[in-house]
Amino acid sequence: MKKITWLLPLVVTTVVVSAQKKSDRKTLTNLQQHISYLSSDKLEGRLTGAPGEKLAAAYIQSQMQQIGLLPMGTDGYLQTFTVKEGREPAANCSFELNHKPLAAGVQYIPLPFTAAKAVKGEVLPQANEPDNIWLINVADLDAAKYKSRLDLYKQQTAEAAKAGATGIIFFNGAETLPEINSWLEKTETAAPIPAVWVNKDISKILDDENANSFLIQMDIALQPVKRTGTNVIGYIDNKAARTVIIGAHYDHLGYGEEHNGSAKGKVLYHGANDNASGIAALLELARQVKSAKLKNTNYLFVAFSGNEQSLSGSRYLASHSPVDLSKANYMLNLDMIGRLNTTNGLQIAGIGTSPSWSKLLENSGRETKVVYEASGVGNSDHTSFYRKQIPVLFFYTGMDDYHQPEDSADKINYEGTLTVMKVVFDLIEKTDNLDKLAFTTTPEPATAAIK
Repeated sequence: MKKITWLLPLVVTTVVVSAQKKSDRKTLTNLQQHISYLSSDKLEGRLTGAPGEKLAAAYIQSQMQQIGLLPMGTDGYLQTFTVKEGREPAANCSFELNHKPLAAGVQYIPLPFTAAKAVKGEVLPQANEPDNIWLINVADLDAAKYKSRLDLYKQQTAEAAKAGATGIIFFNGAETLPEINSWLEKTETAAPIPAVWVNKDISKILDDENANSFLIQMDIALQPVKRTGTNVIGYIDNKAARTVIIGAHYDHLGYGEEHNGSAKGKVLYHGANDNASGIAALLELARQVKSAKLKNTNYLFVAFSGNEQSLSGSRYLASHSPVDLSKANYMLNLDMIGRLNTTNGLQIAGIGTSPSWSKLLENSGRETKVVYEASGVGNSDHTSFYRKQIPVLFFYTGMDDYHQPEDSADKINYEGTLTVMKVVFDLIEKTDNLDKLAFTTTPEPATAAIK
């Protein structure tokens, strides 16, 4: 789950506690089993497209099968989608600065029009001469002269090649790593010379006024890449006129390969709260709904991948749904629900997406503080369904250990996760006999209080 900055404590209420039942103890045991496995070292942080994601998908699929959900993917329970298709630094791509190797994709990125060549030289700062590698300080360029940032780099490279440069290195660029990587999804005509972009840390070295010269050796090459993710989809078919969608994402950060975690270097991000907790609750809710006498609604349970890649999994499903979304009643999103505490309480966003939500959520569940927010738009998977004009609710319990390696199973509040589940199940029960909920748009981001 991406960072959420728009959630505001607009309406707060407290709900009533009831005694724990035998079925609750069984659910708690199952929650612990799911979260412990999904956040274990074996799954290597569940990065979209990585082996750990495949193991997680297989586990979720087996659980859905045991529960008795119908497979609704394109391959059994699985629905594969493309996360990225383009190019990336090849295995033999290298860059040494003063005999120290730099990390491709982190400290430097070949630009999409680069030539695949090896070049080397002793480069003097601010002395771009023929038959040598050129260093270009992007901060000194007038970006307004160019149609785009990419056009700036292309034209500068063409001019350098025409003047006799053997390679070109751009430093002090304002772009982020994800932005430069997105350029590699485009097809560009190759320039005559290698062209690379370097990050802020390497830019500081190249911009050092006290440096005498730089020994640079580059062997630049790109290779094609196609990265896929997998949604896992199960269904309860009651032959009803409407369907409820319940979703949670199961992907996480892996070893921090995409540099969206808090730590530097290769470190395992367990993702217990984000979002093994949501998947565990999804599976147990599916088990409860399957055994309940709720026959007026169909239920689509979706474990999304690609959440950390701009919600690519939920966006794909919303555009390639196995059910008719015009008959979807609403969508519930469970993301980071495992750290319930008295300070943050249970956060429920999206209450403004239907006029029915406020009444339906009155006095539901067990004892906890509940904080409501109107907006149906945020950095989690419910947004993909709000964009299809489907009422949504987003359940989460705060940002403790968000995108940190310390997000581990031992920190999960399992009783609190059960509390969230009870609120969700109570809502599912209440809506089974109701007509289809009306949809309303909400501000982006929400600023107005709920009336």
